[in-house]
Amino acid sequence: MKGAIAVAEHDSYVIHDEHEYSDEEMHALIDETITDFDDGDLVLGTVVQVERDEVLLDIGYKSEGVIPARELSIRKDANPADIVKLGDEIEALVLQKEDKDGRLILSKKRAAYERAWNDIEKKFNDGTSVEGEVIEVVKGGLILDIGLRGFLPASLVDLRRVKDLHMFLGDRLEARVIEMDRNRNNVVLSRRAVLEEDRKQERQDILNKLVKGMILPGTVSSIVEFGAFVDLGGIDGLVHISELSWSHVNHPSEVVAVGDKVEVQVLDVDLGRERISLGLKQTQDDPWKQLVKEFQIGAIVDGKVTKIVPFGSFIEIGNNVEGLVHISEMARGHVEKPEDVVKVGDPIKVKIMDVDLDRRRISLSIRAANEELGIPDKVSATAAAEEAEADGEESLEAVEAVEAPEAVEVAEVVEEAAAEDAGEE
Repeated sequence: MKGAIAVAEHDSYVIHDEHEYSDEEMHALIDETITDFDDGDLVLGTVVQVERDEVLLDIGYKSEGVIPARELSIRKDANPADIVKLGDEIEALVLQKEDKDGRLILSKKRAAYERAWNDIEKKFNDGTSVEGEVIEVVKGGLILDIGLRGFLPASLVDLRRVKDLHMFLGDRLEARVIEMDRNRNNVVLSRRAVLEEDRKQERQDILNKLVKGMILPGTVSSIVEFGAFVDLGGIDGLVHISELSWSHVNHPSEVVAVGDKVEVQVLDVDLGRERISLGLKQTQDDPWKQLVKEFQIGAIVDGKVTKIVPFGSFIEIGNNVEGLVHISEMARGHVEKPEDVVKVGDPIKVKIMDVDLDRRRISLSIRAANEELGIPDKVSATAAAEEAEADGEESLEAVEAVEAPEAVEVAEVVEEAAAEDAGEE
C-alpha cells in the first residue's frame, strides 16, 4: 500500500518511516490492535452510546459491542441511563461474538454475576455476611441485589413473621448465605441468622441481669394455647396460662392480645435453656386476699359443700372463697370416708382454723364448730347402721365370753354328781 507512513515518537523528536504495505500487511497490523476473545469471556470497555433499549460499548473490537437493556441489570425494567453513563468503563461478558445481524452481544449483569458468585461463594464458605438492597417483593419472600439475585424467604426476614414485606423495599439488609446452587443460579439468604447472632450476647446479658421477683415492662409478642410470650426487649419469656389471672382462664386471649404493653414478674430463670418464666397476675391485686380479710381465724361461719375428695371436702364460705375440711376434722370419731358425713350441696357450719395467704388456702373444721356449738356430729344412716351392727357383734361376743365359764362350771357339777353315785354302788 503506497503512501503509508510509519511514525515513531521518541522523546523530543519524531521519526517518519515511509514504507509501502501490502493489503495483507495492513490487515495484519489492524488485527494486532483488535482484542482477541471468545464467547463467555469477560472484557473491559467504554460506554460510547446509551439508548433506551441498549448500550454500545467499545471494547477495542472491529465494531462496538451491544448490551441489550435486559442484560444491564438484575433489576427488572431498569432504565439504562440510570445504570451507566457515557465514558463509564465497565466489565461485560461476551454472549455472542457475532449474532445473525453480525453484532457483538454483551452482558453487563452476567459479568457482575460471575464476579459476585465467586465473592459470595467465598463468604458462604467463610460464614460471613452479605449486604444488598431489597429490589423486589415476590411470592414467599424478598429479592436482594447482592451482585446477583439473592432470595430471602419471608420466614427468615426477621426474628418474627413479617406480615407486610413491602416495608423493606429499597432498604439495604445484611444477611447470611445459607444455600447456593450454581446449576439453578439459586442463592438463599437469611437475615434472621444475622439478627439472632447479634442478639445472642444481648440475650445473655439480659439473662444474667434477671433476678427472681423482678417486675419488668414488656410487650405481648405471641399467644399460644398454653400461655403468652412477652418480649422483654431482646428476649421472650413465657407467661403460662395459670399465671395470667387470679381467676380461671379458658384461653390466654381472654386476658391479653398481641401488642399489649404489660408488666410481668420474673418467676424463674433457666440460664442453661435460656428460658424465662413470667407471671402477669403477680403484678395485680389478688382479689382472693381482699375477700378473705373478712374471715377471722377462730370464727364460725356458714358454708356449703361444693366438692368431695378422698381426703376431705371443700366448703364455700363466701363469694369465690373456698376452704378445705380435712377428713380428720369432720367428726370427733373416726370417719371412713367424707361421704359418711357430708354430701355436695349440704349447708354446714364450719370453724376457720387457719388462713395461708401465700398458698391461698383456708383450713376449716366441722368437728370444732360442732363442739363449740354443742351440735352432735352428723353421720350418715349407713354409717350409723354399720356402727350399730358393729356394737351388736361386740355385745354378743361379750355375752358369749361370760356364758362360756358358767357352762363349764355346770358341766363340772354334773360330772362330780355322777362320780359320787358310782362310788355308792
